[in-house]
Amino acid sequence: MTKLAIIPCTVILETLFFRKKFSRTIQISLSVLLLGVGVATVTDLQLNAVGSILSLLAIITTCIAQIMTNTIQKKFKVSSTQLLYQSCPYQSLTLFLIGPFLDGFLTNQNVFAFNYTSNVVFFIVLSCLISVSVNFSTFLVIGKTSPVTYQVLGHLKTCLVLTFGYVLLHDPFSWRNILGILIAVVGMVLYSYFCSIETQPKNNDVSGQQSKEGDSAPLISDSLGKVENGGDDDEPLKVPMWSSKYSRA
Repeated sequence: MTKLAIIPCTVILETLFFRKKFSRTIQISLSVLLLGVGVATVTDLQLNAVGSILSLLAIITTCIAQIMTNTIQKKFKVSSTQLLYQSCPYQSLTLFLIGPFLDGFLTNQNVFAFNYTSNVVFFIVLSCLISVSVNFSTFLVIGKTSPVTYQVLGHLKTCLVLTFGYVLLHDPFSWRNILGILIAVVGMVLYSYFCSIETQPKNNDVSGQQSKEGDSAPLISDSLGKVENGGDDDEPLKVPMWSSKYSRA
């Protein structure tokens, strides 16, 4: 339920604070996607106060982090690697200082009292290496697309986890799971289709502006060429006002 709530929360935050508009077709496709994932994954809910508070905090912080990841990359024109390089030390330090105390408060277990064997250390290091690649792909996808698109890919991962769990590990699989995955795939296809349609006019506008700028450049060079060659006797010379070469003292 927490993962399902991230997309609506992201849409609301981007609409309120960044004035981003989501078309009705995008909203419908996201609703179909969330419905399918909910049917496939959500079975029975058991709510409590601590879990609800932590879920709410997780939703808000996740949405803000992903929105700011996209905004900072586009505003300051930095790559995903640069942003990851600058932010990871602060995240690691925060997690190292707060994580053990918070974990002990919630589980009543001390993380430093665990018996760290060689196998445990090996899998911890392996997990860290995998998390580096996950963080890199996360920053890359969010910077190139959007936080909502990243969450759509996350739900695709959920459907693939359920599918491979049934195929490889023979996990219990019901018709409800199959129906939910099919509905989610339909929502993903609709979202990708409508996003591609909406981005085509923007790409055409950008290419049109670039072609206009390219067409205007030869006019300036032609004018300068006429001035340097003496110009035409019948036609008055048109010298750009910003050209310091032909400005008078």
